Amino acid sequence: MKFFSYLVFAALITFAGLGYAQTPKFGHINSADLLAMMPEIKKSDSSLQIYQKSLEDQNQAMLTDYQKKIQEFQNLPAATTDAVKEVKQQEIKDLESRIQQFQGTAQEKLQNKKEEIYSPILKRAEDAIKEVAKSNNYAYVFDTSAGAVIYAQDSDNLMDLVKKKLDLK
Repeated sequence: MKFFSYLVFAALITFAGLGYAQTPKFGHINSADLLAMMPEIKKSDSSLQIYQKSLEDQNQAMLTDYQKKIQEFQNLPAATTDAVKEVKQQEIKDLESRIQQFQGTAQEKLQNKKEEIYSPILKRAEDAIKEVAKSNNYAYVFDTSAGAVIYAQDSDNLMDLVKKKLDLK
């Protein structure tokens, strides 16, 4: 039984030693800088701005209509019947409600469009980083754009390798 315990202990030391035989390689990359270099980002930025502008134009048209309806209501002759006034007030309330609903869904639509446009680009960059890390035997790659790493020992900057992988200059 003692012999078996020594054998297990020796095996654990051997396997643990194998795990530490090589010092793991660490690398870093600034993903924000990488994304800024990718030509797809410029097209996506432009596409998103056009979409955002169309949403803003729709919102502005609704607000202009709202202001017009309020002005018309305020300029109603004094002899206007209560029934007509109520109809006009209801139109204003309905439009106000549609504006609020549109503004709420516009933010959601913009976020969804942003994810739709940028997801393939982010995936392409992430895949390239992973491929470079694997092919160069990096144990960890840190993203320095987030500023989350406060201190790290020296590590390799993978920017040039990833740029080459993505055919960026």
